[in-house]
Amino acid sequence: MSVATSRAVLVAPGGGFEKVGFGERPVPEPGPGEITVRLRASSLNYHDYAVVSGMWGPSEPRVPMSDGAGEVAAVGPGVTEFAVGDHVVSTFFPTWLDGIPQVEGFATVPGDGVDGYARERVTAPATAFTRAPKGWDHAEAATLTTAALTAWRALHDDAGLKSGDVVLVQGTGGVSLFALQFAKAAGATVIATSSSDEKLERLRALGADHVLNYRADAAWGASAKRLTGGRGVDHVLDVGGPGTLEQAMEAVRVGGHVSVIGILTGVAGPLPLVPALVRQIRLQGVLVGSRRQQTDMIRAIDANGLRPVVDSRYPLDRLVDAFRHQESNRHFGKICIEI
Repeated sequence: MSVATSRAVLVAPGGGFEKVGFGERPVPEPGPGEITVRLRASSLNYHDYAVVSGMWGPSEPRVPMSDGAGEVAAVGPGVTEFAVGDHVVSTFFPTWLDGIPQVEGFATVPGDGVDGYARERVTAPATAFTRAPKGWDHAEAATLTTAALTAWRALHDDAGLKSGDVVLVQGTGGVSLFALQFAKAAGATVIATSSSDEKLERLRALGADHVLNYRADAAWGASAKRLTGGRGVDHVLDVGGPGTLEQAMEAVRVGGHVSVIGILTGVAGPLPLVPALVRQIRLQGVLVGSRRQQTDMIRAIDANGLRPVVDSRYPLDRLVDAFRHQESNRHFGKICIEI
């Protein structure tokens, strides 16, 4: 019995933009507990860039992209959560359904340890997807898997965000913009940073209460604290890593919370332990989240009408061009791929 196949982007071992091409992947009929999804969109994250560019190149040919959205094309025996035609979006950790973090590293992550969603169709366990938000198109839904869920978990599950808190976000990538939107929806005050005055104005238009140009103001952590009357911010979402963590710790209040999310400035550097100790700062590493957290997030999105900030959309055969655009750092919000 023949098995259907799907056109897919493949990254050769080691990665690199010159090693990106097209191939085929099998799409078996869904078995018990499985669904087949006609994929319609994906979106770019720094993690995807690391895999495709060769920074963390795969050890074998790999279908890239952790984010996938589309509609259910077939359901296997025992599947009751979804029906043919439902709009769905993938989960980052297909095996982490609920509870405390249960996974380490990227061995089970689509687009890294296993094949991802830069393809037309996929058959997977139904639990590897959730419903998409009502009224969102597929490209919008594809922004949720990595960036949105990281921001949601950091603020709501880890930090316990409440109305009246002060949140600091860095830059204009997907995680930071979702964090701004989620924080404002919860009644928080938001301080946002960027190196571009033009982007700072766009952050204001999105709802940021205060903005800081970190290129013009190297001591932006102290400036953020002054904006709170000297108390310090309650939560910082740090996407920079070693190059920004010291200022993030300067900005946060005594007993405040810093989500350590990104490595945009590198993977290692000095950690100022004395401020962390004497000010009792909570540093929390964040690697996306669970399926339950994703369903919670989508329920909130459906309730408050939030929409993602989409910078641009590229067809699948221009995936490398999309990564080049990401590399330029000119984007504001999510870069999406339409399949």
